[in-house]
Amino acid sequence: MTQVIYDSTFEGWVTAVFEIYEYKLQDIVFAKNEASADLLFSTNHFVITDEVKVNRVLSGLKKRLSQNAYHGLYQAFLSETHKIEEIMFRYVQYVLSSTINIEDDFSNNDVLELRKAIRLTGKEAHRMEAFVRFKLTKDQLYYAIVEPDCNVLPVIETHFKNRYADQRWLIYDSKRKYGVYYDLKNVSTVELQFNAESSSSKSLAEIGDEGEELFQDLWRNYFKSVNIESRKNTKLHLQHMPKRYWKHLTEKIPDIKKRV
Repeated sequence: MTQVIYDSTFEGWVTAVFEIYEYKLQDIVFAKNEASADLLFSTNHFVITDEVKVNRVLSGLKKRLSQNAYHGLYQAFLSETHKIEEIMFRYVQYVLSSTINIEDDFSNNDVLELRKAIRLTGKEAHRMEAFVRFKLTKDQLYYAIVEPDCNVLPVIETHFKNRYADQRWLIYDSKRKYGVYYDLKNVSTVELQFNAESSSSKSLAEIGDEGEELFQDLWRNYFKSVNIESRKNTKLHLQHMPKRYWKHLTEKIPDIKKRV
């Protein structure tokens, strides 16, 4: 068995695909950044991301896949589902070895699992677009903290750039310890130590704009006023807004006055 160790990026994984063919590696298991201690008797192959190799692989796939399927590979990678790298590799093998288009061959398990991963990323991205709640700091930066199941910041950044083009903002993924920052011109990826508990009343008083507490309370009151008790459907509500998102949703956080 061969552990193919890459830098956890999509480009690193694509480079790994090239080198698997180049060196005729067999019985592949992918590992991010370092070898897994669970595979004591495996051979390790370390990958250094190479732009030339990335372009060669992607160019070959682009000729054989539709535009949706081609971009879907990246979305599947972002899903971070179990063994997604191995599923994607077997899918690529199938694509490159076939003389016909195999995108909709759901009799093949890897094609089916890849499509599921793509849909998972798309669904999580759609939820994040709806559930992001910005807070305003004293230096007029709007920030939001999220913990998506999938690595969706690269998918949703364009949506927020277009929607909030006139304000500086930062969306921080506390699960993956990085964020996307918009400076009124460009969106860039940033890595920083960010206090995930900054929604607390103490933190809000330290970094929040003077009117931020008022706006949060107004939003909570509005949410309560439109929530008709007689039409309450908890099961449906949880289906559309699972509890795992609640701690970063303003309307689900108790009133600031009650927290003080």
